[in-house]
Amino acid sequence: MIRRFTKMAAVILLVSTIVIGMPGMKLFAEEGILSGTEFELSGDIAINSKYAWRGFILDDDPVMQSGFYVSGHGITLGIWGSMDMGAEDSLNSDEVDYLFDYTREFGILSVSGGHTYYDFPAGDAASREFYVGLGFDIPASPALTWYHDYGEEDSGGGEGDYVALEFGYSFPITNSSITFDVGGHVGYNSRLFISGEGQDTAISLGINIPLTEKASISSNINYSIPFGDLKEPDDGNQGDEFYGGITLVFTP
Repeated sequence: MIRRFTKMAAVILLVSTIVIGMPGMKLFAEEGILSGTEFELSGDIAINSKYAWRGFILDDDPVMQSGFYVSGHGITLGIWGSMDMGAEDSLNSDEVDYLFDYTREFGILSVSGGHTYYDFPAGDAASREFYVGLGFDIPASPALTWYHDYGEEDSGGGEGDYVALEFGYSFPITNSSITFDVGGHVGYNSRLFISGEGQDTAISLGINIPLTEKASISSNINYSIPFGDLKEPDDGNQGDEFYGGITLVFTP
């Protein structure tokens, strides 16, 4: 248990150091082991007021969430972590995810498939999920994705399905590179950490400010609404929630 928590903390610290120390990250990519390859590094670090996921509030306390990704030839490998920064509730959402994605583009259409391994060290639990999705390079960038969690409930898995329709659009502010971003999703939940079926929707509003050619910072506010069994007190027991955050992103 202690070893797994230490591993998670080390991952988050590593990602934070890489993202914040962007000149070192650039040197690693251009002159290190990725030199001469078509693989690139990217990363992000965020502070959010709550941990919201598919209509669930996994933590009412502020959380730090960060990721580190290597991408090339349509393949992305990544590590993403979330760490509870408060103790105002009984929830402990510490988490480390190991990600794989493969995406092919066909004109305006992109087809994706991937897998995520979820590690929950605080509860000594884990789960596994694969997904397939379609994205469209048109206004509002709609994307439709089906997720199937096949982790056993006794081990912390969801053993259910989730389908999400997502959109996002950026509006330039005057003649600057700053944008006003609007995004959201509608989701359908079939027995994923609930006994029945439910739905959720969320909308996000934010401002994105470029810091350099390869780094930007954004702030956002979000509103999430659950429906069906996801909202029922004797099942999902979720409610409407406001939350927000700030994110620093490094891109190739």
